[in-house]
Amino acid sequence: MRVQMTVNGEARVCDVKGSESLLFALREYLQLTGSKGACEQGECGSCSILLDGELVCSCLVMAADAHGSEVVTVEGLGGSELHPVQKALVDSGAVQCGFCTPGFVVAAAALLEENPTPSSDEMREALAGNICRCTGYGAILRGLETLVAGR
Repeated sequence: MRVQMTVNGEARVCDVKGSESLLFALREYLQLTGSKGACEQGECGSCSILLDGELVCSCLVMAADAHGSEVVTVEGLGGSELHPVQKALVDSGAVQCGFCTPGFVVAAAALLEENPTPSSDEMREALAGNICRCTGYGAILRGLETLVAGR
């Protein structure tokens, strides 16, 4: 099946099998490897993307269902510069192995787009769908809190 979508602002086409996830298509056919496949069950958040402006786990979306959609991956957030969320996480030491980082970045960027000044509780709620196995969550939250406070 031929799937046409706009990915990170660019029209893209790929041929997919009916059983393939959008995560698989992004990584394998479009070579956008920022989104990670960890749990493949929508529990860890490592594959988070924006699909038509909504935060979703790309492992749970069939690639064929993305036909005609707009997709933004972690690669499309910052352009040639780091996205402010990426910079905040780096500056706060919230990046260790980096496996979960793309999902946290996309989820936090989606939150800040919707609510530029979220409370700490709102940040925690927005990031609840993401699992980090290395840093814990303190540095991630501190980085986002510093970003929000500096706006």
